[in-house]
Amino acid sequence: MPKLTVLPHAQLCPKGAEIEAKDGVSICDTLLQHGIEIEHACEKSCACTTCHVVVRSGGESLAEATESEEDMLDKAWGLEAQSRLSCQALVNGEDLTIEIPKYTINHARELH
Repeated sequence: MPKLTVLPHAQLCPKGAEIEAKDGVSICDTLLQHGIEIEHACEKSCACTTCHVVVRSGGESLAEATESEEDMLDKAWGLEAQSRLSCQALVNGEDLTIEIPKYTINHARELH
């Protein structure tokens, strides 16, 4: 089973984490299933950028971003070449290392 390594994030995952990830499950759902409360204001419908992550390694195993995802990513804070919307990126058999950016474009944190 692939491993998802989450780099430390001051609020969401201060010590970082290594969690098992299932193939075909989004990075967002994997994080949420393991108690890492990443924002997902649009309920994972690719309509915001609050679940933006940077895939530091293993990104080549992910399917390419759709045009809709790319359009949304253009609005993300701290956009990088390895940026993905975690609600759209499905784990695909390889280990991944991700970083959750410090900020989102949300003015108020959604409680889910």
